[in-house]
Amino acid sequence: MNRQSDRMALRPGLVLVLACAGVFLAALDQTVVVTALPDIFLDIEVPVTDLDQGSWIITGYLLGYTGAMPLMGRISDAYGHSRIYIASMLLFVLGSALVASGDSLGWIVGARVVQAIGGGALVPVTIAMAHESLAPSRRAIIIGVVVAIAEAGAVLGPLYGGLFLEFLDWRWIFWVNLPVGAMILLAMLPTARGDRRREVTVDYAGGLLLGGSVVTLALGISGDVVLPSGAGWQAGLLVAAVGLLLLFLRRQAHTDHPLLPLGMLRNVRLASANGVNLLVGGGLILVLVNIPLMTDTVMGEQPLEGGLRLLRLTVMIPIGAVIGGLLYQRSGYRLPVFIGLALAALGFGLLSRWPIDVGDPRLTLELMVGGLGFGLVVTPITLAALNNAAEFQQATATALVTVMRMVGMIVALSALSSWGQSRFETLAGQVATPLRIVGESDAVFQERLLEFEAQLANAGLTFFHEVFLSALIICLVALIPAYFLGRKPNVGAA
Repeated sequence: MNRQSDRMALRPGLVLVLACAGVFLAALDQTVVVTALPDIFLDIEVPVTDLDQGSWIITGYLLGYTGAMPLMGRISDAYGHSRIYIASMLLFVLGSALVASGDSLGWIVGARVVQAIGGGALVPVTIAMAHESLAPSRRAIIIGVVVAIAEAGAVLGPLYGGLFLEFLDWRWIFWVNLPVGAMILLAMLPTARGDRRREVTVDYAGGLLLGGSVVTLALGISGDVVLPSGAGWQAGLLVAAVGLLLLFLRRQAHTDHPLLPLGMLRNVRLASANGVNLLVGGGLILVLVNIPLMTDTVMGEQPLEGGLRLLRLTVMIPIGAVIGGLLYQRSGYRLPVFIGLALAALGFGLLSRWPIDVGDPRLTLELMVGGLGFGLVVTPITLAALNNAAEFQQATATALVTVMRMVGMIVALSALSSWGQSRFETLAGQVATPLRIVGESDAVFQERLLEFEAQLANAGLTFFHEVFLSALIICLVALIPAYFLGRKPNVGAA
């Protein structure tokens, strides 16, 4: 092999390294804002009475990320993955600059939406680039690495933000994206020259209908958290979400160039991958929300400890994603997904038996088991979507399976918020409030107060145990669609 052919052989790998750098940068910004919120509020002088509106900074990113992803994936399949990667990175960099220059809550929220539309598109586009440019024998491990990088960025985001805030203003978290993004763009520009437009028509109207359905669903479920209370917003938005979804499905059935051909979902493996990821998203969000909440409340630990406990779980997800890719190469889709779901269920079953004073090594080991289980599922599910999509639908299929995970999270959060408060009130209502008895000494009364507080803490602990058991059940239910993924990888698929 001559020197020129050596350079050509290295080119796909170098392109993917550059693309993954952008994926990691965008993934960091998914969660970096969690650490920066207090500084942002202080800087833009958000009144104390309006602090609850700060959730829009997080919700806005979620809406942009999930709402635009299917359409951006389809545009990528039509106009070329490298070209749309470059356009998405430009949009992400523009959004970063807008966030960094923001001086009001509304400006920052809008800028975060722009940032999310660009950043959210990078993951499915990069995975589609890997699928398109690599031989089937190399796809699994590389796609596993891409998924792991995306997960690792989200895990490290709060730590990344915290390090910046130790030395610099919060705005520099976003300003630094400009030079880094510019370097990635300059390196990626030559790849767009050979990226020809495919003979694919983009159904923009269908993309707007699907994106609108996802956005209104997320807003409707968020309810009073981000919307004015008592005005019927929640019910109206949920009805709108269903209506937009029905209009989308009707359009897909009648248009000559659908965004999401309904025939895709008749593919058993593709439909199963979406079903598994829907359930995985639901189980995952229940755990991510409630581990720090339980630690900070009934266990009486500092907020930092809740974050550190969650990190023990999330750090294993990217590791599991790589291992899942390796297992897929040896055994296909079903086995790594089965093992992953079983480990996740085991981990959450163990969490549901935690005492209030749980400590290491038990705490760390059981959290790592659950995180590893989720990680094992991610890569085979992504590959099932890719390998079973039709020609020029790889990015569309990847975007769809990602959105299904987000929808699962949204639905599970809604169920938790509607059931959780009433369930905790029921458990707490069984604990009698101590009243001072005439003639009772202070020591005896204080003893009864301590007993009351312990019983109340146990009621809270029971509630969290039930939430973890719910996550366990969701993982076990996910084994049903996972069975239909089949055993052998479909390496010859487009």
